[in-house]
Amino acid sequence: MMNGHIRVGIYGASGYAGIELVEILVRHPQVTIVFATSNTYAGDTVPGTPLTYIPHAQADLADVDIVFLALPHKASAPVAAAALQAGVKVVDLSADLRLNTPEAYERWYQTPHPNPELLPVPYGLPEINRAQIPGNAVIAAPGCYPTTTILGLYPLLQAHVLLDGAPIIVDAKSGVSGAGREPKPNTHFVEVFSNFSPYSPGRSHRHVGEIEQEIGKLNGAVGPLIFTPHLLPVDRGLMASIYVTLNDGFTSDEAQGLYEETYQHEPLVTVLPPKQQATLRHVVRTNGCAISLTPVTERYLHITSVTDNLRKGASGQAVQCFNLMFGLPETTALL
Repeated sequence: MMNGHIRVGIYGASGYAGIELVEILVRHPQVTIVFATSNTYAGDTVPGTPLTYIPHAQADLADVDIVFLALPHKASAPVAAAALQAGVKVVDLSADLRLNTPEAYERWYQTPHPNPELLPVPYGLPEINRAQIPGNAVIAAPGCYPTTTILGLYPLLQAHVLLDGAPIIVDAKSGVSGAGREPKPNTHFVEVFSNFSPYSPGRSHRHVGEIEQEIGKLNGAVGPLIFTPHLLPVDRGLMASIYVTLNDGFTSDEAQGLYEETYQHEPLVTVLPPKQQATLRHVVRTNGCAISLTPVTERYLHITSVTDNLRKGASGQAVQCFNLMFGLPETTALL
C-alpha cells in the first residue's frame, strides 16, 4: 500500500485489454498504477498517465501489491508464478489459469501448461463465484465468450431445468478487437469491412473447454456444447445467441421470472423486459451484461446475452475481481 492506495502493475498494458485496464484504473480512487509494461511500445507514453511503458523484464514486483496480466497464453503463467512467489496478488486475463487441470489446458491449447503447480485457480466470474474471490491471492478472469455465454445460461443451470442430453447451441459474434491488437491477415479493415465470417466452428474453439468446465460445475447433466463464433465487422461488443431445450418441469414462459429473480441484485447484469432484444448498444463501453429472453415453444428458449468484449469480457471484469479481492465495493470505477 502507498498512502492508502493499492499499488498496481499491468503487464501487457498496450494491448486492447491492457489499454482498457489503464483507462478504468486511472479512475479508481484506491489505485496507484506503478508500472505498465509493453515490449513493443517501451518508452512510449501510457495514455492517460504520467508513465511510460517499460519492458516486461524491467518491472519490479517489489514495488506493487497486485499485478494484472494482460499477456498471451503461455507467457502469463510464469509471470503469475513469479508474482505469487514475491507475495504479490495476481489477476490473470489470459487463458493460462482458467482451466482446472494441466491436461485440460494441453487438450485445448495444444501445449503443456507452463506452470501446472498453479492449478486450479478460482474462476473470476463474480455473479456466480463471488464467495470464492475475496481473500485469494490469484484469480483467473474469464474470457469474453465464456463470460457472455455462462451469464446467459446461469439461471437455467442453477435451477436444473435444461433437458438432460440436449445440446446447448451458442451462435456467438465478437467485434474485431477480440482478436487482439497485433495485426492478422483476417482482421485487416479490407478483410473485415462488409464481411461476416465464422471461425473455429462446432467444438473446435479454445473457449469450449472453459465454458463446458463451468457449466459442469453448475449442472453436470446437460448435453454437448455446440459453439460457433463469428467475426463481426465492428470494433467492439460481443453477442451470444443461445438456444436451449427445457425439461418437462419448466416452460419457456417461466424463464423471464427466473432470470429477473436470479439477477435482481446484480449491478452489472440487466435482464430486459419481455419482447425487448439485447443489442450491442446496450453494453458497448460499459462493464455490464444485458440479457433478453424469447420463448420459441414451450420447450425451446432463445437467450441473447451481450457484453463489451473488452470490458465485462476482459478488463472490467478483472477490476470487478480486484475490488472483491481487496474488500472494496465491487463496482468501484465500473459504473
